[in-house]
Amino acid sequence: MMLRIAYAMLTYLFMPVLIGHLYWRSLGNPSYRRRIGERFGRSGHQIHKSSIWVHAVSVGEVQAAATLVRALLKRYPDRQLIVTTMTPTGAERVRDLFGDAVIHSYVPYDLATAVRHFFDWAKPELVVILEKEIWPNLFHECGLRGIPLVLASARISTRSVRRYRHLVGLFRQTLSHGIVIAAQSEVDAARFESLGANPGRIHVTGNIKFDFDIDPLVPGRGAAFRAGYAPGRPVWVAASTHDDEERIVLAAHGKILGSVPNALLVLVPRHPERFSLVAALIGRSGLSGVTRSSALPCTAGDSVYLGDSMGELMTFYAAADLAFVGGSLVRGIGGHNLVEPAALGLPVLTGPHVSNAPDIAALLVAGGAAQIVRAADDLAGHVIALFGDSAARQRRGSAGRKAVDDNRGTLTRILELIEPLMVRASC
Repeated sequence: MMLRIAYAMLTYLFMPVLIGHLYWRSLGNPSYRRRIGERFGRSGHQIHKSSIWVHAVSVGEVQAAATLVRALLKRYPDRQLIVTTMTPTGAERVRDLFGDAVIHSYVPYDLATAVRHFFDWAKPELVVILEKEIWPNLFHECGLRGIPLVLASARISTRSVRRYRHLVGLFRQTLSHGIVIAAQSEVDAARFESLGANPGRIHVTGNIKFDFDIDPLVPGRGAAFRAGYAPGRPVWVAASTHDDEERIVLAAHGKILGSVPNALLVLVPRHPERFSLVAALIGRSGLSGVTRSSALPCTAGDSVYLGDSMGELMTFYAAADLAFVGGSLVRGIGGHNLVEPAALGLPVLTGPHVSNAPDIAALLVAGGAAQIVRAADDLAGHVIALFGDSAARQRRGSAGRKAVDDNRGTLTRILELIEPLMVRASC
């Protein structure tokens, strides 16, 4: 109890830092300045019925949660679905995927009063949190109000476990409020148990990312993009890249052009606030390029196409011969979604830093669907080899599709855990 009180007091002392961080992020992305009240539990939306609250931090988690949200909308049409995110890009993805079918709000900071205001407004019967978020005040409030909480497709890294163990008493309390943990793997399940979670409430359900549905319009959009912007050209995508990765990718593309002069790189940075920085980097690299936002044609003289738009990554994948997935060449990020390009039958390249989904990376590498690259020369060599070997592209793409199809079913297992919780909440 004392540890939880100390944590609650510390969050208030830390509030100026939170506000300063929000302001700093808003300098690059003004969207962070909007709807600030929601960060403290205050929303302008009116809710007239009980709700199901699903939290997904940002774009990747929102995409992973899409099938779950749609299933909940279908199964519980009498409840209001609330989807929260931490980032504006996540908010935009919620709007693109679900429109008015759900209410979006920014998740409140883990301040006791902000959390209470949010619960008073949202009136949730069930809370579902995707992947890796652990917030003591939010979890405690669920326990106080008797609201079932499910950690869906839950994962926890070795580094996080080491960090949380310094406060093991706090996290033992946090994880003891009847929380149901739907862990991605046996390893994740053991890590949650080591932090004090009830073993009887831990279930290994797999990774919900395997259950995502490809929009049936995506292949056609990809074909149209390729016909309009890169007819007859080999195309590769570098997706969800971060600072320092674009420099490596552009250096690799320069080497690729030496062997495949008409190759086109579609470069898609992870964060929209960096679009202009990456455009400038392309200019300084000596490579010619065009941006999606310019609406200009991509001519034979352009070797880089900057995807400075939101919500089109799947279209770019569908237009390409192979994909590199970013956040994986630099430390501290953990890599991004390898399942999406694999599901479209693309050979996948990734850097070595894949702590966000090590099981998926290991599965795809072991099955021959993905390869790990470590530097510009390495990346260039694999791209050149794949461009020159259509049979290898087909073989690896088929392996990726099979791996995705063989690992579906997490959604069904999570819904089976949710169903009895909703029955009890309604009683």
